[in-house]
Amino acid sequence: MRTKIVTILVFVLFINANAQDKKWTLQECVSYALDHNISVKQQELSKELVQEDITMAKGNFYPSLNSSASQSWNFGSYIDNYGGRVSRDSRSNSFGLNSNVMLYNGNRNKNNLLQVQKSLETAGFDLEENKNGIMLYVVNFYLNVLLNKESLIITQDQVDISKKQVEKAKTLVEAGSQPKATLLEAEATLASNEQQLTTAQNTLDLSLLSLAQLLQVSHKGFDVQDVDLTIDSKSLVYNDTDVIYETAVSNLPEIKSAEIAVERSGIAIEIAKGAYYPSLSFGAGIGTSYQHNQGDKDVRPIIDSNNNVVYVPNGFGKQLEDNLGYNFGFSLNIPIFNRFQTKSSVAKAQINQEIATLQLQDKQVKLRETIEKANADAKAALNQYISAQKSLLAQNESFKNAQVSYDSGVMTSFDFDQVRNRQVNAQSSLANAKYNFVFRTKLLEYYLGIPIVLE
Repeated sequence: MRTKIVTILVFVLFINANAQDKKWTLQECVSYALDHNISVKQQELSKELVQEDITMAKGNFYPSLNSSASQSWNFGSYIDNYGGRVSRDSRSNSFGLNSNVMLYNGNRNKNNLLQVQKSLETAGFDLEENKNGIMLYVVNFYLNVLLNKESLIITQDQVDISKKQVEKAKTLVEAGSQPKATLLEAEATLASNEQQLTTAQNTLDLSLLSLAQLLQVSHKGFDVQDVDLTIDSKSLVYNDTDVIYETAVSNLPEIKSAEIAVERSGIAIEIAKGAYYPSLSFGAGIGTSYQHNQGDKDVRPIIDSNNNVVYVPNGFGKQLEDNLGYNFGFSLNIPIFNRFQTKSSVAKAQINQEIATLQLQDKQVKLRETIEKANADAKAALNQYISAQKSLLAQNESFKNAQVSYDSGVMTSFDFDQVRNRQVNAQSSLANAKYNFVFRTKLLEYYLGIPIVLE
C-alpha cells in the first residue's frame, strides 16, 4: 500500500513538473485563446440565435394549425343546438381545428427571410473579426514577452560584468593600487544593476501574467517558447500599400460585414414598401359541440313514422357527429390610409441605408489609414533597427577599448560605467526596434491574409 501511494505521488509530481516545463508556442496560444475566449463563445451563441431567426422566418411560409376545446356552464335560459330557448342549467363543450396561411403580403415574408439570412452572414463575419482581434492581441502580448526576456538577458549580463568589476576592485584595493572609493563605486554600480535586474524580472513576470490572463489559463509555471528572431534590411517586403489595401478590403470580415449591412438596409426598404400592397390569406376550420341539461338524460325529440314525438338517445358522441361543421374562406386586406405610417417606415429605411453606406465608406477609409500607418511604422522600425544595429557595433568596440583601459587603470570606474551604459542602451534600443518591426510586419501580413507565424 505504501509503495502504491509513493508511486501515485511520483506520478503527480511528474505531471506537475511537465505542466510547469511546458512552453507555449505562438500557434498554441492563438488556438487556445480562440477555443476558450468567453467573448468568442458569446458570439457563437449569438450566431445560433440568428439561425433560429431563420427557422422562424421560414415558418411564415407554412400554414398555421391550431386546435381548441372549451367547457362551460350555463345558468338560466339559453338557446340550445336546435334553436329553442331552454330555461335550465346546462353545461356544454366545443371543439375546433383551424388553419390559416398567408398567400401574399407584398413579399414581406420573402424579404424577411432574406434579411435574416444576411444577418446570419453578418454574425459570422463579426465572429471572425472578433477572433482576428484576439489573435492580434495574442501576437502582441507574445512578442512583448519575448522582448522582456531579451531585456532580462541584457540586464543579467550587466550584473555579471558588475560582479567581475567588484571582484577586481577588491583585489586592486587590497593590493593598495586603488583607493577604497573604487570598490565603493563598483559595489554601487552592482547594486544599481541588480535593482534593474529585479525590475526587468518583474516586467517579464507581468507580461507573462497578461498573456496567461488573455488565454484564461493559470499563470503558475506559465512560459512561452523562445524564438530567435532575425531581420535584415530586406525584411520589409510588403511595401505597396495599395496592394495591401485591395487585398484587405476584399477579405477582411469587418468590411464584408459592413457591405452586408448595406444589402440588409436595401432589403429593409423592400419590407417597408410591402405594407403598400394588399394582403391575401386563406383559412379553413372544422368544429363541433356538445350540450347537456343538468339533471336530464341526453335525448332529443323526433317524429316517428306515426307522427308521434319520441325521444331518442343524443349522447356525447352523437352530438359531436351531428354538430360537426366545416368552413373555409379567403381574407383580403387592402391598405388605403394608415396615418402615413408606411410612408415614414419607408423613409426611415432609406435613411438607414444611407447611414449603412457611409459606415462602409468610413471603415474603408479607416482601413486604408491603418494600413498606411502600419506600413510607415514598419519602415520607421526597420530604420531604427538598422541604426541601432550600427550603434551597437560601435558601442561594442567602444566597450572593448574601455574594458582594456579600465583593466590597465587608465580609465576610472565612473567613465567605464558611462561607456557600458551606452552599450546597454544600444542593446535595448536594438531589441525594442526589432520586436516593434516584427509586430508591424506581422500586422501587414494579417492584412494580406498571410497566417502569422514567428520564425
